[in-house]
Amino acid sequence: MRKILILGAGRSASSLIRYLITHAGEQDWRITVADKVASQAERLVKEGTEVAKGLALDATDPVQRGALIGQHDLVISMLPAFMHMDVLKDCLRLGIHVITPSYVPDALWAMNKEFQNAGLVVLNEMGLDPGIDHMSAMRILDRIKREDGRLEAFESHTGGLVAPSSDDNPWGYKFSWNPRNVVLAGQGGAATYVRDGVTKYIPYHQLFRRTVRVNVPGYGEFDGYANRDSLKYRAIYGLSDIPTLLRGTLRKAGFCEAWQVFVQLGCTEDGVVMELPPKATWNDYIDAFLPRDTQRDTRTNVAHYLGLKKNGDVMAKLDWLGLFNNEPIGANGLSPAALLQMLLEDKWKLQPEDKDMVVMWHHFRWTVEGQHQELQASLVVEGNDPTNTAMARTVGLPIAMACKLVLNDVIEERGVMLPLKPVIYEPVLEELEEHGIIFKEEEVEV
Repeated sequence: MRKILILGAGRSASSLIRYLITHAGEQDWRITVADKVASQAERLVKEGTEVAKGLALDATDPVQRGALIGQHDLVISMLPAFMHMDVLKDCLRLGIHVITPSYVPDALWAMNKEFQNAGLVVLNEMGLDPGIDHMSAMRILDRIKREDGRLEAFESHTGGLVAPSSDDNPWGYKFSWNPRNVVLAGQGGAATYVRDGVTKYIPYHQLFRRTVRVNVPGYGEFDGYANRDSLKYRAIYGLSDIPTLLRGTLRKAGFCEAWQVFVQLGCTEDGVVMELPPKATWNDYIDAFLPRDTQRDTRTNVAHYLGLKKNGDVMAKLDWLGLFNNEPIGANGLSPAALLQMLLEDKWKLQPEDKDMVVMWHHFRWTVEGQHQELQASLVVEGNDPTNTAMARTVGLPIAMACKLVLNDVIEERGVMLPLKPVIYEPVLEELEEHGIIFKEEEVEV
């Protein structure tokens, strides 16, 4: 019997848990789901109580956390990324394999030799983005390399969005994953990428202004904005000489122009506490970021200050959020970003009948024997409901499938790794296709 521990039972855990329960019998697995809220963990395992259990865990308690980790053969950390290192150190100390869907922090790479010496697999970036993006890209990149192709450009964008049937607001967006990450997206340094051999930097205050338009066959146009540090993936993907490499995030066309308003005003600032009157309204919230203007109301002042059309699409999006009405905020002592998140969680909530959607788009350009070739590959997955979301499927299923590879010793390599090699991406992508997660490839006429 092999024991699997899942730390965290949040938005992306439902499909992961369901898969593990479904395969527990044939794989001889027993599953523990631990969450700060026991009822949340218990709810997600209710269909598999013979092989799975849910319980309460304060993952910040090192004694409680370590004791539970030590009872298992594999840990899947679905905790917020900043909590992974404590879990990883526990796993190293206790000799436990670990999988996460998160980016590899520099501190973890520094521990690679220790994990190798301990004979442990530490598989990271195993969700959607990062995760499926790596695997699907490497499958095509390796194919091009086998054909002796010389890569000239690789661009990749991914977005967690709302399905067309549930797209009933002007933003074209609803939350299917951590709202805080959406509100704070792009902060923490300039986005970097390389275009035609020239390194480009986009500071946060320009990130949502410097977008590209991406057309996904059958689903229309999207905004793409640069995502973190694309440059490091030149070495990771084995493309150190590639002239163009960009990884980004997708939003519905028009979203980024409106989101830039919040960035310009300072509404996404998370390092200060706003001091607002006890009965402050959302109009007061927005007015706090504007220069004093006794001749204009708040709405007109926003349009004037930012150079927006008073009756344009951007102002219509702000109107829809209720930012210029006198509805009380009902909270105080929070950062601008936290207050904005509170509003958006109410406005962008998936309703019981709503479905989310995941969109991924890759573009490749290369030369073979002097002939230029281009290919785009796209993935679109729609969810079933607010619990069984496309986001949960595309984040959770690759992790669950990787459990078989780790626990059945299919992966012989040890240490800190990403899903970049055929031994990982081939079986996972093949099985994802059985679950309807299928890329469509289309050659582009040059």
